[in-house]
Amino acid sequence: MNSNFHIYLCFGQSNMEGVNNSTNHYIPPEYLEYNNERFKVLTTVDMPKLNRKKENWYTASSPIVREDRGLSPADNFGRILIEKISNPEIKIGVIIVAVSGAAIDIFDKVNYENYIKNLDADTVSWMSNSYNIHACKPYARLLELAKIAQKDGVIKGILLHQGESGGGTPNWGENVKRIYDNLLDDLNIEKDSIPLLAGQPIRINIDLINSLPVLSPRFHVISSNGCEALGGEDADHFSPAGIMELGKRYAEKMYELLYE
Repeated sequence: MNSNFHIYLCFGQSNMEGVNNSTNHYIPPEYLEYNNERFKVLTTVDMPKLNRKKENWYTASSPIVREDRGLSPADNFGRILIEKISNPEIKIGVIIVAVSGAAIDIFDKVNYENYIKNLDADTVSWMSNSYNIHACKPYARLLELAKIAQKDGVIKGILLHQGESGGGTPNWGENVKRIYDNLLDDLNIEKDSIPLLAGQPIRINIDLINSLPVLSPRFHVISSNGCEALGGEDADHFSPAGIMELGKRYAEKMYELLYE
């Protein structure tokens, strides 16, 4: 285990996963050709077009979530963080497990099946691709990958982007706290010892997400103010420029918390 390999767990829904559409699927050439070996991704699924096999570390050239996805905030998070950390021995790794359209309940390790059971057929039909990729157990998949990663480095923090679906429910924050507590307990990480950064959605449920720091001193909110959205019928999703700016803000906050 390399103590200079700092690993970040990333989870949430479509904006974390990388939206798949003609606009947000666009990835700038410099992201496709990224070759800084200090930033790694532990692949969640096989990516044959990129010669990547699941559960292996690769240099984090985009796309880093799936072959059919666009940019995730995790892309720019790792790139900016590496640029800001002057110690060349420190490497950054990310693990991303996200399910488009899913409420936070899908990451509840006990109650996720009840959540799925009560979804309407239309929701299940467009969410099923992402959900099935993680063997229908997103929390268990994230935990499985995190345990693999712990053999190679140290888990230093968590990035969350969720809230467009189900973010208006009063117990949303408590659900986030329970998932955070479960992850740390299941990974034998000291309680409340690592930061969780939660990015605001574009236009909904922001007040609820802003209340997260009340639940833990290790919870921090990343503003989405000024991050460009796609607009129109896709107003809940960031544009490539918006998602890159949001990822930069995650990186700047994590740097402030852990590296300054």
